[in-house]
Amino acid sequence: MIEDQEYSSIRPLIDWLDYNGYTVVTKATKEFVDQTGRRKVKGNMDIELAVDAMELAPHIDHMVLFSGDGDFRSLVESVQRRGVRVTVVSTVSTQPPMVADELRRQADVFLDIVELQPKIGRDPSERPPREPRERQHTPQFLQRGPAPQRAGGDSDDDFDD
Repeated sequence: MIEDQEYSSIRPLIDWLDYNGYTVVTKATKEFVDQTGRRKVKGNMDIELAVDAMELAPHIDHMVLFSGDGDFRSLVESVQRRGVRVTVVSTVSTQPPMVADELRRQADVFLDIVELQPKIGRDPSERPPREPRERQHTPQFLQRGPAPQRAGGDSDDDFDD
């Protein structure tokens, strides 16, 4: 989280998760100027996530990791040695893929986030209007395309529950 930022686009998600019983861990970002003189913001929770996972491992059967970072491969291997099954959720649908091969291979189950969209996504037309933001960009793999059409052209029941 950017400390002095009045509003963050992820604040509603954080509030919803907290309200619904999830433990939400945040950390202040660090700002720096890169070699070209551009201001950069860096936020990294890798160590905190790894420590929490190792502390939870004796108490859980299955861990779901939403990351494609290959640095987590050794964490996944370590919790697996403690008897925990691990599902990694990321994507191979982008170019380049957003999941490291070594992490995908280490996981007990790899789930491409694109497969979750029909289950947890919603049609953009159903969303309340948002105020425009500068440089807003939704990654292509999260953008909804046109609804698939069946051979008969009837698209009223394209998705089964």
